Amino acid sequence: MIKIYRKLRDLLDARERRNAVLLFGMMLVMGLLEAVGIASVMPFISVVSNPGVVETNEYLNAVYTSLGFTSTDAFLLFLGGGVFVLVVGSLAFKALTNWAMARFTHMRNYTLSSRLLRGYLGQPYSFFLNRHSSDLGKSVLSEVGQVIGNALMPAMNLMAHGIVAIFLVALVVAVNPVVAVVAVLVLGGAYSLIYGVLRRYIGRLGIERVKANQERFQIAQEALGGIKDVKVLGLENGYIRGFAGPASRFARVQATNQIINQVPQFALQGLVLGGMIVLLLVLLAAEGGELANVLPVIALYAFAGMRLMPALQQVYGALAKLRFGQPALEALHRDLVETEQAGASATARVRAETDEVLPLKESIELDGIVYAYPEAEQPALNNLSLIIPARTTVGLVGSTGAGKTTAVDLILGLLEPQQGHLKVDGQPVNGEGLRAWQRNIGYVPQSIFLTDDTVAANIAFGVSPEQIDLTAVERAARIAELHDFVVSEMPQGYETLVGERGVRLSGGQRQRIGIARALYHDPEVLVLDEATSALDNLTEKAVMDAVHNLGHRKTIIMIAHRLSTVRECDRIYVLNHGELEAQGTYDELVESHENFRAMATH
Repeated sequence: MIKIYRKLRDLLDARERRNAVLLFGMMLVMGLLEAVGIASVMPFISVVSNPGVVETNEYLNAVYTSLGFTSTDAFLLFLGGGVFVLVVGSLAFKALTNWAMARFTHMRNYTLSSRLLRGYLGQPYSFFLNRHSSDLGKSVLSEVGQVIGNALMPAMNLMAHGIVAIFLVALVVAVNPVVAVVAVLVLGGAYSLIYGVLRRYIGRLGIERVKANQERFQIAQEALGGIKDVKVLGLENGYIRGFAGPASRFARVQATNQIINQVPQFALQGLVLGGMIVLLLVLLAAEGGELANVLPVIALYAFAGMRLMPALQQVYGALAKLRFGQPALEALHRDLVETEQAGASATARVRAETDEVLPLKESIELDGIVYAYPEAEQPALNNLSLIIPARTTVGLVGSTGAGKTTAVDLILGLLEPQQGHLKVDGQPVNGEGLRAWQRNIGYVPQSIFLTDDTVAANIAFGVSPEQIDLTAVERAARIAELHDFVVSEMPQGYETLVGERGVRLSGGQRQRIGIARALYHDPEVLVLDEATSALDNLTEKAVMDAVHNLGHRKTIIMIAHRLSTVRECDRIYVLNHGELEAQGTYDELVESHENFRAMATH
């Protein structure tokens, strides 16, 4: 249990920890007020059942005389009013404490999910190569909520109701230690026995919930993300059946856990009722059958029991939920704490909103680059060195696995070389300069990511709507040969919605939007990563004409499988097994390089 509280503490920042301490103070006051409110019932019932007790009880008599009462009826009204004020006051403060607890815990859903997303986005690109996007999305959107509901909130409830239970037990002990000890041993022993029997089972349920939740998120994302293939291949029923398994396990585990939380409540209600009857009979026998002497004590026990039973049930429920939520807590703790620690520098880059741009005047250089992907047996790039002069168009070609995309990812600053340097104008690019370099790059991938938004918003991707520069949007669209289509064919022009992932557009139109997006900020470097490989020949020619129309105004780096797209390049680099095998113009390589000539003739 201490381990769980330490992990929860790790999830909170300094301000949140201070707020948690203040909440703990409110819980102490709440427990004290609860006990005082219940204790006030005993003198009131004593006077109701036997007004003469005002004369015989030294404490009541002291209050009676010091306040100048002359009538027991008036004193009884005073006691009744005092009980009412104390009980209502304790309930009001309890409501305030519960509101503060609820607000604190639910606001952590916002802060933790935001920090987790920031932690993920602060990781290097290589981090995402080994993590499933559905797993990351599940953690941000679902698992944080599970940790709040099954760890943080139960931990707060455990402290709050545990404090109340301690004060109530102390009150009962003060009245009759023997009865209090017996009651605590019976009730506490019963709850401890039930929790001890179910503890391991609850832990297994928690592990099963995390696993089932991960599986159902992954299946749902794959089914909806690949809906076109799913429809064409008729895989709907297969995905539905695949989703049914983890979804039903998830629901069954949640239901089982909820039932387990309620088991003691039903099992012990009869025990408590029987105990109260036995206690009444024992006290009556001890007092010779004088109900007036027994009634105040019984009223106190009954009132305390009404508060103590729910408190003990809440304590048990909190313990069970903490056990159930522990696997989710450990997963969130690992991701949040470790990503924030491991990605501190990268996270700083995320926070750094800078307008600085690293200009390119002379060349881009990969100098002795060695890079191996995690757990790979061979390096993807092995001592790769090449120079790309500024304002030239170059192509990277080679067979699958030659290292083209890895080289481009290094130029983009997505990967960090294990040996060697990325240099711009002869100076290594790293640290804070990396973000400034990335701001000078436009990137066009093979598959263009489009949001369900307007054409303008997709071209100015990542820019808030009120800050979109429509002049820059139109300029980029004209360069990408997209403007005429937008104004003549799209019903709302640049304000036309493109649909999720651009489903309402053709492949060529999506690629042109991708090129326009890369040109929106007018970067000096344009990188095309097999940007036309999925297009037909006519569309590819139109897109490439748009690229080549940029002439020597920009530095253009292209990856291509079809060599027709790099025919007009100023220089072509041939990669093989992560090494530079040859370089030259298209005609020079056709003449001198056998492998390139073979690729060109196919």
